[in-house]
Amino acid sequence: MRIAVAGGGPGGLFLATLVRQADPSAEVTVFERNRADDTFGFGVVFSDRTLAAIHEADPVLRRALTDHGRHWDEIEVRLKGERIRCGGNGMAAVARRTLLLLMQDRARDVGVDLRFSTEVTLDDLTGYDLVVAADGTGSRIREQLEAERGADLGTEVETAAAKFIWFGTDHLFDGLTFIHERGPDGVFAVHGYPVSDTVSTFIVETDEASWRRAGLDAFDVTQPPGPSDLRSKEYLEKLFADHIGGGKLLTNNSRWGNFRTRRTRRWHTTSPRPVVLLGDAVHTAHFSVGSGTKMAMEDAVALAAALSAHPGDLPAALSAYEEAAQPSVRRIQDSARPSLSWWEHFGRYHDTFEPWQFAYHFLTRSISDARLARRAPEFVAGGHLGWTRAHGAEPLETPFHGSGWQAPGRLVDIVRSADGTPTAVRGVGELSLSAEPVPGPWGALLTAPDSEAGLPGVLARLAALAGSGAGGPVLVAVHGGTPLTRVLVCEQARMAEGLPALLIDPEPDRDRALTTVLSGRADLVGVPG
Repeated sequence: MRIAVAGGGPGGLFLATLVRQADPSAEVTVFERNRADDTFGFGVVFSDRTLAAIHEADPVLRRALTDHGRHWDEIEVRLKGERIRCGGNGMAAVARRTLLLLMQDRARDVGVDLRFSTEVTLDDLTGYDLVVAADGTGSRIREQLEAERGADLGTEVETAAAKFIWFGTDHLFDGLTFIHERGPDGVFAVHGYPVSDTVSTFIVETDEASWRRAGLDAFDVTQPPGPSDLRSKEYLEKLFADHIGGGKLLTNNSRWGNFRTRRTRRWHTTSPRPVVLLGDAVHTAHFSVGSGTKMAMEDAVALAAALSAHPGDLPAALSAYEEAAQPSVRRIQDSARPSLSWWEHFGRYHDTFEPWQFAYHFLTRSISDARLARRAPEFVAGGHLGWTRAHGAEPLETPFHGSGWQAPGRLVDIVRSADGTPTAVRGVGELSLSAEPVPGPWGALLTAPDSEAGLPGVLARLAALAGSGAGGPVLVAVHGGTPLTRVLVCEQARMAEGLPALLIDPEPDRDRALTTVLSGRADLVGVPG
């Protein structure tokens, strides 16, 4: 079999290596548009818990991390002069250039033909039995399949509101470090982590309003890859000078962008010829979950295994690849969406929360209190202590005192009509829930949208309720929608509109309720009475 791999990143190189290992008679050629030692970005990070399948397939990554990488166990969150640490998060990182050079050597050792400075299209690869598109988020092969060949891959792309830019720094962080600073123009945040003995990755995120106020929108991002945004480099060096010890930021095609989450229903086509996609060419997940390179390499493991299990039957192999690889990717993307949303709203959290609650809110964006406690008991205990010092009781046992209605705790029963619509909440007496004002104290019932696209209309209704003055609601009760949209409406109510928020959970879950209240996502949680 003759296989052409378009793209010489970690996913493409790993696939080529694994295919040649399994079948030395296979002819595998990797075409990479850049030179062998070119790379954009600074480092890649991996969680200890996620590497078993990759290590089992081939030791190249394990050796790279052991011999050239940096390992840590704690995450540090910096806010308002405090540094809060959370253990139990074993991770390792390595410089991207180092990893690529080692993977290139490994591929050559098993007989892969590597061709650099060679950009290819489908028209250049007519003599191959299988074309693998591993050519990144801007995949030309994917675009050609969809635009010229009429392939319906079922692609969906969502563009995040937050802005980000990728630098390195000569300051060495101890481990994964999240820094949040309010400067004269707005709130900026950093994801920093060491990738070698001399360099750390330094990713900055902000909202568009802060970005524009700071004058960081002047760089022409339509320029071809290469030039970096030096004005932003100087601005951010000054803003974060205390956190990098007066060190320098390092550029490498460093320019602002908006993260794009790509979901694709079909990862291959056999008409008019067999083409299969892997890695960023077919799916992306926000870098805050640290999984882009890992997902590409896991795709490679799944595709190589499928090809080996179905020799001579490409349609069966490619279908088996999708069946094996897609569930894991969907789980990661589903967990990445709340994380990405957090970064779109972190300025609000920065201004609302004390440091202990900010850190707890951040670290529970995709995990519950009980799960986090198994990993980092001291950190979770510190969050509970912060709450009890402020309120005098554990979160769910803390009384709620509203304007005209009270509850003995934060987990409350919901009364529903025959069709399941919430009609009241039980506390010290029942509080009516209604979409429209009713006589006496009442709670406004809002239905969260089924997607974030529906949020503006719901938030406009919320703003109208908050501004209704006398006779307005005691609280806002939010039901329906998705777990994320329910939380976003609740947070808007309590953080932006000044109204207590009751999140109505469709199923009772004490751990989830505890996490919701302790993190400040809602004031109360309602469950079926």
